[in-house]
Amino acid sequence: MFLPPLLFAGLAAMFLLGMQRENPNELPSALVGEQAPDVQITMLGDKEMWDDSALRTGKPTLVNFWASWCGPCRVEHPNLMDLQAEGLTILGVNYKDSPGNALSFLSELGNPYTAGGADTTGRMALNWGVYGVPETYLVDGEGNILLRIAGPVTEREVEGRIRPALEALN
Repeated sequence: MFLPPLLFAGLAAMFLLGMQRENPNELPSALVGEQAPDVQITMLGDKEMWDDSALRTGKPTLVNFWASWCGPCRVEHPNLMDLQAEGLTILGVNYKDSPGNALSFLSELGNPYTAGGADTTGRMALNWGVYGVPETYLVDGEGNILLRIAGPVTEREVEGRIRPALEALN
């Protein structure tokens, strides 16, 4: 007799907690708090490449997975350009894209990436837990993932998540 109301109350509490998350559509990342997975990229035109050591420079870094065919990547691009202009290191991973289209995208909109490369097979993205582009990770200077932003880096994400995380590092 008491079991159905208790089950209902438990289910309602679970739904209520789920609705209180900042972004209820975003899946949590198992990598937050862990060391970043290996970097597995290939050359993208004549752009400078990066490797695992770029995540262990003692300075926080953004790793941004993007593609020229991705509409939200265009939306986030001005915000990435602003963060780069402020001195934040941003490393790019071009995801399953043709090199010509990717280079045209950067030529048209500007290049916010200190270094970049291509993940033509999607292997690196899979290891990092990417389920769609754009996706961005903030990595501390020791190679630990601090946060993950699934979707475009909007002004709201910059002010609400990235800046507070950077301030907490200082």
